[in-house]
Amino acid sequence: MPENLHTTDAIVIGAGPVGLFAVFACGMVKIRCHVVDALETLGGQLTTLYPEKPIFDIPGHPRILAADLIARLAEQAAPFQPVFHLGQRVERVERVECQRSGHFRLTTAQGMRFECPVVILAAGAGVFAPNRPPLAGLDAFEGTSVFYHVRRREDFRGQRVVIAGGGDSAIDWALSLIDVAARVMVVHRRPKFRAAPDSVARLHQQAQAGALDLVAPYQLHGVEGHKGRLSAVVVAALNGTTRRLEADVLLPFFGLTQEPGPIAGWGVTLEHHHVLIDPATSMTNIAGIFAAGDIATCPGKLKLILTGFAEATRAARAAYAFVHPETALHFEHSTTTGVPT
Repeated sequence: MPENLHTTDAIVIGAGPVGLFAVFACGMVKIRCHVVDALETLGGQLTTLYPEKPIFDIPGHPRILAADLIARLAEQAAPFQPVFHLGQRVERVERVECQRSGHFRLTTAQGMRFECPVVILAAGAGVFAPNRPPLAGLDAFEGTSVFYHVRRREDFRGQRVVIAGGGDSAIDWALSLIDVAARVMVVHRRPKFRAAPDSVARLHQQAQAGALDLVAPYQLHGVEGHKGRLSAVVVAALNGTTRRLEADVLLPFFGLTQEPGPIAGWGVTLEHHHVLIDPATSMTNIAGIFAAGDIATCPGKLKLILTGFAEATRAARAAYAFVHPETALHFEHSTTTGVPT
């Protein structure tokens, strides 16, 4: 067998929270998994976009940080010895002729190949890219003074931070960074924000208390600095007048551009860039290919991690027939089976 060819029961595409739970759900019905993710670390959006933000709707955890949730899910999956292939982006999924019908061959952009009877798509909502403001010379500061997401609050301790945007991410991080930044300035093109009402109310309270500056209605106009280090952010009012904000960091939060990426060419039915699934089994229009989490859609779908966990569980149980066609799967509670070895 070629060194770059791996055979297994199931390939889980995506190592975010739903992908990790899919490994556990598959393990509980004796399905072995390899996990492929384009990112270099586990966790998907939770690790990349907001590892230090708390999550409040995970059963049994009144409050848990995103990074801690990923650590717990990885621990839960560990007994089933998943094999992770990080930094690998799956480009092609195709059927292959082999001794067992219905097998798929997956090929990554880096040339790694996999063969398996089951594929579970848990790749979040596809490929994300930040919406970058059209400012001349901005790219010279990206990664050193301009960031499109926050990984650690401590990275901004003692710095003058300009946050641009009027949505939940902008408001949430403005409120969060008050405690560590030397100064927080929020720039928005309108006085009205489109974030959660409670968060907006807190934002105005902090501004009135002098804990942060609301710079509205203004929009980004330019950046100043040297060798990748910002010294100021220039903003402009609607009448064209400009204002200079001395700053060390710019956080533009104008949302993310979403696209399904290579999945669009795999033959699964898409609906508004999401993979359409049967809500009873989480299976797509292609037998043996399942989807769970934000990448999946069906009537009445709620985009919650909890929903993804349920979809992954249904996918694992429906996948059993493809991996072990010779035996029937009998429903048993984990309190009866324990964790299979």
